[in-house]
Amino acid sequence: MKILIINGPNLNLLGVREPGIYGKESMEIYLPKLQARYPDIDIEYYQSNIEGELINKMQEVGFSYDGIVLNAGAYTHTSIALLDCIRSLRTPVIEVHISNVNDREEYRRHSVIGPGCKGTIQGFGLDSYRLAIEALKG
Repeated sequence: MKILIINGPNLNLLGVREPGIYGKESMEIYLPKLQARYPDIDIEYYQSNIEGELINKMQEVGFSYDGIVLNAGAYTHTSIALLDCIRSLRTPVIEVHISNVNDREEYRRHSVIGPGCKGTIQGFGLDSYRLAIEALKG
């Protein structure tokens, strides 16, 4: 099984950015723990602050991988282009958020990409990524 975790804008700052919301652990620390927990799954990671690069990466793997775990960051609330990409893929996409976006600003409560995703997991900190992998495992 091959799964790609994709993080969008500003998520390269995990562990530094607003630790009260996003936690104190970086993805560089969390990812090896996740990979060790699932030795039978090839878990890869990609991050970009650029919308088009996220689309390019999803199109690159979206017809051969078993799943994509996508935290699109702020693009979640604005990107019709990401939604169109997700809908064009054969690979299922799970939308993930570290925080509970429903308990935050009003503009964060609407997901443009959600209707194209298999499901959404939010509010469990970095453990949201693990829960998404569990969902993809079936």
